[in-house]
Amino acid sequence: MRHTSGGVEVVTGSMFSGKTDELIRRLRRARIARQQIQVFKPSVDTRFEEGKVTSHAGSEFEAVAVASARDIPARLESGTTVVGVDEAQFFDEEILRVVQELADQGLRVIVAGLDTDFRGEPFGMMPAIMAQAERVDKLHAICMVCGDLASRTQRLIDGRPARYDDPVVVVGASELYEARCREHHQVPGGAE
Repeated sequence: MRHTSGGVEVVTGSMFSGKTDELIRRLRRARIARQQIQVFKPSVDTRFEEGKVTSHAGSEFEAVAVASARDIPARLESGTTVVGVDEAQFFDEEILRVVQELADQGLRVIVAGLDTDFRGEPFGMMPAIMAQAERVDKLHAICMVCGDLASRTQRLIDGRPARYDDPVVVVGASELYEARCREHHQVPGGAE
């Protein structure tokens, strides 16, 4: 079943907010509707099995790992109507063009990724994708300090907050990161 028009949906938020679970939920619903689905993820994300997107809660969906966003159109199969992209913040600048072109071709494109990095600053091309999307859903986790809603990702190094000048991209999970609210998010060495 082909969509009457394409569009871009974004699922974003901090780590542990359920972004990948929501992506998978939407993909499963598309599968029930007998739509042809393909999912892509950046090959730099090596936390889980290569041929799947996997949530921290354990949900899985088959996926193709690609080195660059420009590899996505080349791997697209005839008849695909829904394209999922997980961890979009790790893709190069080309991801914006690819996502828009797929939507312009009439595909439903569902993008999941972090909106901000551990510093609390816009992450990769996610802000641009969000600005051009038809739908944006920002999910929240639970602050590991106080239990309030968390919108930020806290990177930890030996149990302490990472410094502002530490590398932005360090792939990891709960051993390196926590969800935090604005009050408890700390980035030593940044603008105070």
